[in-house]
Amino acid sequence: MSDAVTKAAEVLKGHRESIDRLDAILIYTLGERFKHTQAVGALKAEHDLPPSDPTREAAQIARLEDLSQRADLDPAFAKKLMRFVIDEVIRHHEQHQS
Repeated sequence: MSDAVTKAAEVLKGHRESIDRLDAILIYTLGERFKHTQAVGALKAEHDLPPSDPTREAAQIARLEDLSQRADLDPAFAKKLMRFVIDEVIRHHEQHQS
C-alpha cells in the first residue's frame, strides 16, 4: 500500500468511528425522546385528549426545518424525518387510547 492509500485508510477509519459514535447518539436521543412522548401519550389518554395536535406538529416541523437550515442539513430531509417520527408518536398515542 502506498503512503497516500494508508493515510486515506486512516482518515476513512476516523470518519467511520465518528459516524458510529453519532449513530449511537442518535439512537439514544431518539430513545429518550420516545420516553417523553410515551408519557405524553399516557397523559393524553388519561385525560381523554386527542392523540395528535396538528397545530403543534406544524410548529415543530417549521422549527426543525429552521434548525436544519442552520445546521446545514437539507430541510426537506429534516421534514421527512420529523414527519416519520411524529407519525410514530401519534401511533403510540393511539395505542394508549385503546
